[in-house]
Amino acid sequence: MSTLLQSYTPPSVSLRLRPRPSRCLRPLRFQVGRMGNSVVRAQAATEATEAATSEGLKKGIAEFYDESSGVWESVWGDHMHHGFYEPDTAASLSDHRPAQIRMIEEALSFAGVSDDPMKKPKTIVDVGCGIGGSSRYLAKKYGAQCRGITLSPVQAQRAQELAAAEGLADKVSFQVADALQQPFPDGEFDLVWSMESGEHMPDKMKFVSELARVAAPGATIIIVTWCHRDLSPSEDSLKPDEIALLNKICDAYYLPAWCSASDYVNIAKSLSLENIKTADWSDNVAPFWPAVIRSAFTWQGFTSLLRSGWKTIRGALVMPLMIEGYKKNLIKFAVITCTKPN
Repeated sequence: MSTLLQSYTPPSVSLRLRPRPSRCLRPLRFQVGRMGNSVVRAQAATEATEAATSEGLKKGIAEFYDESSGVWESVWGDHMHHGFYEPDTAASLSDHRPAQIRMIEEALSFAGVSDDPMKKPKTIVDVGCGIGGSSRYLAKKYGAQCRGITLSPVQAQRAQELAAAEGLADKVSFQVADALQQPFPDGEFDLVWSMESGEHMPDKMKFVSELARVAAPGATIIIVTWCHRDLSPSEDSLKPDEIALLNKICDAYYLPAWCSASDYVNIAKSLSLENIKTADWSDNVAPFWPAVIRSAFTWQGFTSLLRSGWKTIRGALVMPLMIEGYKKNLIKFAVITCTKPN
């Protein structure tokens, strides 16, 4: 993998959405020539700015989930992701937990993860683990050892508490770590799992590269994430009104530049990953956001929001924009799966 990354030339992918500078790492291009040392200084300044922006983004993400995870758990439970529903159905609180489990099972089925005792995964990493709902479910389903990473110290601690309460302290563990610099050796895991964390990654190429690096030969990689729509052949970028809508969502949820499912496919191809598949599950998650909004207007939801803090309240206020994005076919809920070559 290290040789592959050293020789890699970035593919021509359509990462052409440009969120505001505070949220987006935008490399500046310089023409090297007679400018000499000024180019070096300018490039160094750019890299320093990008590093500071990246650290600010990570800090914002960590603080957002430190603040909001308790609210989510109190209302929705320990699975911090969309549910999978039949299209054109309404979702209620009672439906939500089974729908979240269906989301996990649908992702495993789509990726072709085997239940065969001889083929099932024995080691799993949950990248962007939240409070560990997926980690615990997968550990119990497969009898596997699972490691979860998150930027939020509050999430990592709570995930460990829940694991201990379920008698899984010997099966799962959680730590604070950056998905773009995972603290694991190469080829460590049979299943690499990322459920709704890719949207927070400022460098999608580095994100997928790290997933591939820690995957064992033959391992399955599953990415379930928010994307923007694919661009048509005649488009160079999203439309200005689409960019404006996504920027508002970025500001509330600490998101960097969005990308499309096609971009993920192109990145996976560039890394020589195999059996690459993708699907658009937007219709299957459509009932999710209206249900979340309804829960916010319950007494429990309302009082929990008031206690949580401004970051969580601001996130709640832009929920209607997520619905708008889905209705306009701008926001897509995508699954991308692949395997690492043997």
